[in-house]
Amino acid sequence: MEILNRKAQHDYFIEEVYEAGIVLTGTEIKSIRAGNCNIKDCYGIIRNHEVYLLNMFVSFYKEGNIFNHKETRSRKLLLHKKEIKKLEEAVQVKGLTLIPIKLYFKNNILKVSLGVCRGKKDYDKRESIKERDMKREALRNIKNYG
Repeated sequence: MEILNRKAQHDYFIEEVYEAGIVLTGTEIKSIRAGNCNIKDCYGIIRNHEVYLLNMFVSFYKEGNIFNHKETRSRKLLLHKKEIKKLEEAVQVKGLTLIPIKLYFKNNILKVSLGVCRGKKDYDKRESIKERDMKREALRNIKNYG
């Protein structure tokens, strides 16, 4: 099961991608396994040499009763020190943004693909849409004549 952030491809140029673990509570992981999660408006920040995800929406687990979690709390990401230093440099010096691209399970452990991204302008978005349409049209022509 994967949870994708399709908006990330449209709104950002993805420079680098890092794989990170994420610290969750029991009811959060059960809710994510059920598919009740959204990372569309989510982004990463660095505080005290630690990386956190903000605005990641994980809905309440219906059997969680009093042990349920807050839906949009900040969640800590697990990365190596070298990777965190690279991310800090990219965010502070280059002015890039940390955006989660997808959530997925790897050996029953939840992982986050964290992209170091640069924002697109409106004309960049139009250009990428135009390129995608041209590729689609070329594939359609090949299928019709091939």
